[in-house]
Amino acid sequence: MNGFRLSRREFLHATAGAASASVIAGPSLFDSEPSYAAEQSSSPSDQVRFGIVGVGMEGSGLLSTAIQLPGVKCVAAADLYDGRHELAKEIAGPQIRTTRKYQELLDAKDIDAILVAVPDHWHKQVVVDALAAGKDVYCEKPMSHNPADGLAMVAAAGKTDRIVQIGAQRTSSVLCAKAHELYAQGAIGDLNLIEATLGRNDPTGAWEYPPPPDLSLQTLDWDTWLGTAPRISFDPLVFARWRCWKEYGTGVAGDLLVHLISGMQRVLGINEVPNRVSSFGGIYRWKDGRNMPDVHPVLFEYSGIPVYMRLSLGCESAEVTRFQGSKGMIELREFSVSYTPQAGVDLSPSYYTASFPARLRDPYVKQWHEEHDPVPGQEPAPETITFNGNDYDDLKPHLWNFFGAVRSRKPVLQDAVFGNNAALACHLANESYFRKSPVYWDASANVIKSIG
Repeated sequence: MNGFRLSRREFLHATAGAASASVIAGPSLFDSEPSYAAEQSSSPSDQVRFGIVGVGMEGSGLLSTAIQLPGVKCVAAADLYDGRHELAKEIAGPQIRTTRKYQELLDAKDIDAILVAVPDHWHKQVVVDALAAGKDVYCEKPMSHNPADGLAMVAAAGKTDRIVQIGAQRTSSVLCAKAHELYAQGAIGDLNLIEATLGRNDPTGAWEYPPPPDLSLQTLDWDTWLGTAPRISFDPLVFARWRCWKEYGTGVAGDLLVHLISGMQRVLGINEVPNRVSSFGGIYRWKDGRNMPDVHPVLFEYSGIPVYMRLSLGCESAEVTRFQGSKGMIELREFSVSYTPQAGVDLSPSYYTASFPARLRDPYVKQWHEEHDPVPGQEPAPETITFNGNDYDDLKPHLWNFFGAVRSRKPVLQDAVFGNNAALACHLANESYFRKSPVYWDASANVIKSIG
């Protein structure tokens, strides 16, 4: 019942051939993963009972994963489309309650926590209402649809002792933890540049999802779904492909860039808004009526360090983040972390001496070799070290951390402040794109302002 859903990432990995992962040399991180033994028993008093609001593409994945964890039980699901009531019961069992009204989950005494997986423009309302009802909350990324929503969510979280965790799962990855360990130990010396790429090249990856065939005004509460967005006539494509429009979503920035930002912050051990942002791009391939770019390169500055991130829905490319420093590079990929040391010194006489006449060049070269050549047999042999681990986008560790925090009441790393800072980076990227100007976050006025 729980294994029917194959994610985009799982599908692409499977079709590429899992054998390729086994040829990478280096230690494994799998032993450091927590145990999710499905047979592990827990007393009813330890059981976390949750409800889920939104059982679409992301929500169904959250639900399928959450019910695999020991000591966790789904009680109810809410969605404005009736077909997802049927889907929720297929995933979690016919005994769960289903409704169009998420408020019924908030009023329920048998629900401890709420998983929120609704379109971006609904995040703030559901999260704020859930916190007011005394529920712990897991909210899908990006945390907010706009800066004002994010600030309201942070304020709501600050007024309660409820657990709030945002769903950019790389912060719970063993790979990001290993990259952080290497960085914190000074493996790459002084950080001077970060670059990241993420590219797709298919209609599904560009959110051209097929609407459910039975979608209609009878099976969907369209007026409520629109929420705070402008009133438009019922449109199945808008329902299925809401990420394409700024009225409901946050584009590649909120869908993809937020993962890169969250993972980067985890590796660096920071939790802040970038100092300034400049972005470019456009709609180059998917000219389907969307108003969010399908190619979106962004240049950030974090504490004086340039961070260049390139996102594309028009060309498949390796998903990788490189942390570059004076002593080498850490390369973070989907299933591995690699560290490549660099000496940062001349390994041979300077080629500039080719511009010297022989009477000057020859003595220089001779002296250089005398001072720098290693003892024969003791030549340095730096090597790249690769650590292999679980997919850094795996939901299970992140949900495990959330439900663990619900039980223990201990803080989570990706709380509302962390989630808001990551979301603000994405909002700044979008705002720079639309303004065609570099921007920054004015924390004193809580607004985005242009530079120059």
